[in-house]
Amino acid sequence: MNPISAPRGTRDIFPPESANWNRLEADARDIAHRFGYGEIRTPIFEATELFARGVGETTDIVEKEMYTFQDKGERWMTLRPELTAGTVRALLEHKLLAHGPQRLYYIGPFFRYERPQAGRYRQAHQFGVECFGVGGAEADAEVIQIAAMLIRRYGIGDAELNVNSVGDAVCRPVYRQALLDHFRPHAAQLSADSQRRLERNPLRILDSKDSKDAQFVESAPKMIDHLCDECRAHFEALKRYLDALGIAYVVNPRIVRGLDYYTRTVFEFVSSVLGAQSTVCGGGRYDGLVAELGGPPTPGVGFGLGLERFLMVVDKLAGDHAPPRRGIQAIALGERARDRLIAIVGALREKTAEPTFADWQARKVTAHFKTADRNNARWALILGDEELAKDEIVLRDLLARSDRRLPLVPDAAEVARLLVEATG
Repeated sequence: MNPISAPRGTRDIFPPESANWNRLEADARDIAHRFGYGEIRTPIFEATELFARGVGETTDIVEKEMYTFQDKGERWMTLRPELTAGTVRALLEHKLLAHGPQRLYYIGPFFRYERPQAGRYRQAHQFGVECFGVGGAEADAEVIQIAAMLIRRYGIGDAELNVNSVGDAVCRPVYRQALLDHFRPHAAQLSADSQRRLERNPLRILDSKDSKDAQFVESAPKMIDHLCDECRAHFEALKRYLDALGIAYVVNPRIVRGLDYYTRTVFEFVSSVLGAQSTVCGGGRYDGLVAELGGPPTPGVGFGLGLERFLMVVDKLAGDHAPPRRGIQAIALGERARDRLIAIVGALREKTAEPTFADWQARKVTAHFKTADRNNARWALILGDEELAKDEIVLRDLLARSDRRLPLVPDAAEVARLLVEATG
């Protein structure tokens, strides 16, 4: 019988790699909590209508990439292709806005049917934050600072913040007409996707990666030159706040992001660590999304950070540097030693946050040391008949390759205390 493999575009995450995921998720939560954000967890599938209305019917996500199915009740459901729309749905369903502005974050999987490639999967994972109910640019600067702190914590020194404004319902129609006037004379030369979008949503052409569109996108009018007074004032305020926070940025008028719900601020952190410049984190403001999904007019701003891509950047920066060795490998040589060591290992696991590894198989000591290396253990705790006869236990420094003998007293908790003190 042939073994069953994971679906194309998905992957398993297991030790030791999963430790890096745990650390990143813990760091993301730590920084979000510092800003007063609380975690929200929404279903991984929602009504298809939610994403058609919220994300935008002319986006690549809705047109090409969603996993949609009909359930047994003949209702159309979709595995979430992003997490903002579901967050807004929960916000409205549970009337959270009645309690004032909401600052929320999430960590979880999303699903898009696209060609798998490095750092891009059909099931991927995202950390994101959403701030609802604050219309001023101070909220934009706040969510950007959250992303900047996480990026800085991981030493991604070349990450560059690009910012732009895509206007609002007042000035965007003027810009839309400017784009139509620009693209219509070249319609026959555009890609098939851009020809289809030209009359429906010409802003989507600016997000095209097709080489046929490149020269026309490059020469297209810039939204930043068509902003109304309020949008321009908002963008100028954002830049002042970023300056005050010491966050460097570049104004990039070509950023539009891939979702229809963005208004005013859009931003990306980009890095060239993986070769070609790639987005590490992206987001922006979506002041019309809550109303679009049936709620009261409510401003919102947030970002999404792909965990797979982020960890690829971190791994590339780490190069060949091995992670520091941590914890203790317990080695029992014989049945009597095993019976004694089990209680000591249990006490160690209660007394220290460092890992305590134990493999109770009857093997040679060299095999146990190989296991310690695989576990990246810092210390080895060795107990055999010789040590039992002397009421001693051996603590080996696996880096210095030196041994230290500690008293093997009857109380396992006391032995554990001595070991924690010795490994400091």
